[in-house]
Amino acid sequence: MINSDTVKLLKECNSGIKMGVTSIEEVIDNVQDDNFKELLSKNKKEHQELGTKTHKLLNEYSESGKEPNAMAKGMSWIKTNLMMSVNGSDNTIADLMTDGCNMGVKSLNKYLNKYKAADEYSKDIAKKLINLEHQMAVDMRQYL
Repeated sequence: MINSDTVKLLKECNSGIKMGVTSIEEVIDNVQDDNFKELLSKNKKEHQELGTKTHKLLNEYSESGKEPNAMAKGMSWIKTNLMMSVNGSDNTIADLMTDGCNMGVKSLNKYLNKYKAADEYSKDIAKKLINLEHQMAVDMRQYL
């Protein structure tokens, strides 16, 4: 029997991954710099790989994934589209992505602390996702 903290942590990771992938998809076609576009593509792929792991584990536990919070998703969409309509430059995209990464790191750390009884494999996935988001924010700095 799997403990509820494990399932809850995996669901939060799954939700965060979906939010990250969606955010990248919303902006990638507007990126001008080829290296920046490659960086976003690479991060999207890494998010999707972690998403596959979380989805597989949740399926094994007869659980479904979690959709991102509708309000957070909607606010992100509005902010992205508003900022892109005012200034769709690469540095605006980097700014948006950095904010998203920082929010991801913050919320994932909160869930990692909240669901202390989660199994180590699930905690490891959460930590990998936190590191991925952190590194992506660092990599975005050159485009700010």
